Amino acid sequence: MPVPVPSFLNSVLGGSWTARPLDVSDFAATWRADGPDGALFVKAVPLARASMLEAEADGLAALAATGTVRTPQLAGCWRDGERDQCLLAMEWLDLARPDQRFGERLGHALGALHRTPPPEGDGRFGWHRNNVLGATPQLNTWSPQDGRAGWLRFLTDQRLGALRERLARRGAPPGLLTALDPLIDGLEHFFPADFSPRASLIHGDLWSGNRAMLKDGSPVIFDPAVSISDPEAELAMLELFGPAPAGFAEAYAEAGLQPGGSAEGAMQRRKLYQLYHLLNHALLYGGSYLSEAERVARALLPR
Repeated sequence: MPVPVPSFLNSVLGGSWTARPLDVSDFAATWRADGPDGALFVKAVPLARASMLEAEADGLAALAATGTVRTPQLAGCWRDGERDQCLLAMEWLDLARPDQRFGERLGHALGALHRTPPPEGDGRFGWHRNNVLGATPQLNTWSPQDGRAGWLRFLTDQRLGALRERLARRGAPPGLLTALDPLIDGLEHFFPADFSPRASLIHGDLWSGNRAMLKDGSPVIFDPAVSISDPEAELAMLELFGPAPAGFAEAYAEAGLQPGGSAEGAMQRRKLYQLYHLLNHALLYGGSYLSEAERVARALLPR
């Protein structure tokens, strides 16, 4: 893939730029670029996949606009038809090892993000464009209504059901599909009649690799897959591959957004939301993720 990053940045940003390749993404070519305005982190994909980087830029801008949590500042996202590529450039982040109070600061930041009225949707769930989760297209068509009914429709059509169909087309094991079908058909069992999910802007893919600490101690988040969703889904992903940082839960609770209903019900919903990400990993990587997704799906079925 022809990607003369310095000359392209010279033309769109001015000045004289240098770049060195990195190997930090499974889904895009990456560089560190240095120029008159400092350092940038640059991603490039073929033009046919331009929407992937454009959606990332859109998500970062939406998160930044809330003023609640630090994200890398965007330098630009450009389609380069001459070289059949799309480039996304953003601030280079100088990171530090998380300290003992990182979890507390992250909890306060995410609580503020989830409490901020979403920029659009009128209480419904979705987003104004589709984006990607890893390399998987993530559908974000708006739910037809708000509240419990709207969330159930969004979760069925745009999340679990959408990945079930992708897995079926990919030839997923029949056991996984037969576990998913009754689970998806019975999603209302996870949401009591009085359950009213909050419509919040969420990062959408907040595992440990997509959050970090800046040298000044501020939490920073990146590589989003944003949507307006139940914020419990954010917390589920944050804990999928390990516990939240120490102090996070207590700080987040100060925002008054703790899951409603019984503790058992909240735990079951968390496992359900985690299943969405397990299904995505099964789609992307196969292997043990397929069996793990089936195990989790079967464990969630009513007994």
